[in-house]
Amino acid sequence: MKKLFLFASLVSMSTYSFAQSKADDLVKFNTERHDFGKIKQNEPVSFVFELKNISSKPVVVESTSASCGCTTPERPTEPIMPGATGKIKVQYNAAAMGPFTKEVYIKLAGVNEQKIVYVTGEVLSAEDYEKYKNGQKNGQAAAPSADVQPAKAQTPAAKPVKSNSKSGKPRFTTSKG
Repeated sequence: MKKLFLFASLVSMSTYSFAQSKADDLVKFNTERHDFGKIKQNEPVSFVFELKNISSKPVVVESTSASCGCTTPERPTEPIMPGATGKIKVQYNAAAMGPFTKEVYIKLAGVNEQKIVYVTGEVLSAEDYEKYKNGQKNGQAAAPSADVQPAKAQTPAAKPVKSNSKSGKPRFTTSKG
């Protein structure tokens, strides 16, 4: 009975310790964040994250998902052998204009917590994208579209205030407004 209990304890502890592994203990990514930069609206872009198996056992990517339906990750279908590299292709559909940051969740077999990698960028309208590209070719910063106004600097004005000091000289303070 004691031997059976000891065996059961060892099996449960080894299973528990394996389940508590972290993704970073098993794989190393070439990067955890990719910036697409400025991209044209409605022209999908993709990037391939590479993950190298740094463990002594095969690693299986159970699933991949994203924080939004506009981002589609594709997982490797075969186990990644020790020392080998697997690839996760991430496609972003670029439908909505503006800056974006999307999370891609990667679930490894035997690991409770998911690994998260990110894709970022800014989607521009076709018109603004062409202005941006033309400005890049000419070595200039692209002009924003007519409906985008640059931010105005708000600096507080210095105003003299009557002094209560013995010297009688006015003190200057800044006021907002």
